[in-house]
Amino acid sequence: MKQVIKLAQGETAESVLGLVADATLPSQCFFIEQSIEQYYLPESNAIVVSIVVWLEHAQPVWACLFDAKTPLIEPLPQDYFCDRDSLVVWAQKNSIACLCLVQPLTLSPIHIPKPWGEEVWFTGIEARGQSKVLDQNGVAIPLPWLLEVFPKRLAGRYSRDIILLKILAPLPEPVYGDLYFEMHETKREVYVVTNVDPAAWPDAVGGIRFGFNQAKRAQFVNDDEFRAAYLLAVKSYEQVRRTIDEIFDGFRVELGVALNAPVSASTNKEWVARLPEALNHLEFLRRQELDSYAAVKKLAVGDVVKVPCFTPHSLMHGVTTVEFQTPVYERKILSFAQKVLTQSHWDTESALLDINIDAPLDIALPILYHAEGILREEVVRFDDFAVERITLSPCNSLCLDLGVEYALVMAIRGGMTLGAFDLLPIMQARLLPAAVSEIEVANVGSSDLVFLYAYPLSAVHE
Repeated sequence: MKQVIKLAQGETAESVLGLVADATLPSQCFFIEQSIEQYYLPESNAIVVSIVVWLEHAQPVWACLFDAKTPLIEPLPQDYFCDRDSLVVWAQKNSIACLCLVQPLTLSPIHIPKPWGEEVWFTGIEARGQSKVLDQNGVAIPLPWLLEVFPKRLAGRYSRDIILLKILAPLPEPVYGDLYFEMHETKREVYVVTNVDPAAWPDAVGGIRFGFNQAKRAQFVNDDEFRAAYLLAVKSYEQVRRTIDEIFDGFRVELGVALNAPVSASTNKEWVARLPEALNHLEFLRRQELDSYAAVKKLAVGDVVKVPCFTPHSLMHGVTTVEFQTPVYERKILSFAQKVLTQSHWDTESALLDINIDAPLDIALPILYHAEGILREEVVRFDDFAVERITLSPCNSLCLDLGVEYALVMAIRGGMTLGAFDLLPIMQARLLPAAVSEIEVANVGSSDLVFLYAYPLSAVHE
């Protein structure tokens, strides 16, 4: 049997293949074991991953990845594989993911429960969860494994800094489905509205708390007085909020629910009904006063919200959005109408030192190209990445030039194919590997195709 290539700490299968592959052979197969640092976990422990790689003209084209401790139903052949199809069949028999590295990769999202609903992560890589990649048979492997094994081939220079793509899916109920009122100092994010729940918003127009109410601000002699009054409103509400949360913690203990675990809106309502009427009334009055300081921006399907740093914001109930953001966990919570589960404090005072109290600008999306049934709009262009919204009329197609970096694609409306065979369902996403320099997108439906296209800003795109 061929020798297993066991990598030293810090080596990747990608880098070693560049040394051992024979460029004179049309195809080759290697078996490699790589120790992967799980940098996204608090303990950062390593895991050994087995990789069977099929190369064509010295370039990795197909790869099977699995935990080295996985027992194999069918062992590896003595000389590995003499053709690609036998590799795919072997992987299928062992329920091991087998991926083509030169085609769009299917991102398998993970669902992260929140007190206000849930987040659906397509490229999330952190301790709370890691998104996955699916092969053609639906077998999944963690996305970070793949990026650690083939970093440059898949993500160019960004294997540990891939754009975070997720869906925010708030509950349709007021208060219970409203997100934290928070601001970011460095994290950049943009929302694209994909659904407004008619149960919450019968006129199909929802909202986001976005910056401060300028009419309220004008009621004060100066901005210092405005900030002081706002902070007082926060503190007044926080006092009653913590009283209620302490009572709710007692209910959690009664039911055996962890103190920092999300609970359903129906459970929350049951608990609210058990509170003294005077306490509920006080909470309502102080919350109304607090909310009067925030401006509300109306949102309908298709609207885009670019969130500037230092601008407080809170997506409201029943408004589902696709979000692209820099992959950092950084925020300051100003207030929340439920218990904050991820930290024990609010950050209002420190946030007010730098917060922007001016009204955010509302600028139409720049049009990058519009002709012959193709519309390319710039959703956002941050320092580190850009997002486009692309609309194709029926029977139209477009070639995306990826350059030397990766890209993310999500279908929003219509029938879409990536390349020759990949039919992309709406609200699903693909990672376009850096090794794929260009790919054709086609509208195969009878109405307009709308999709989102995100990429890091390299020299190719600038």
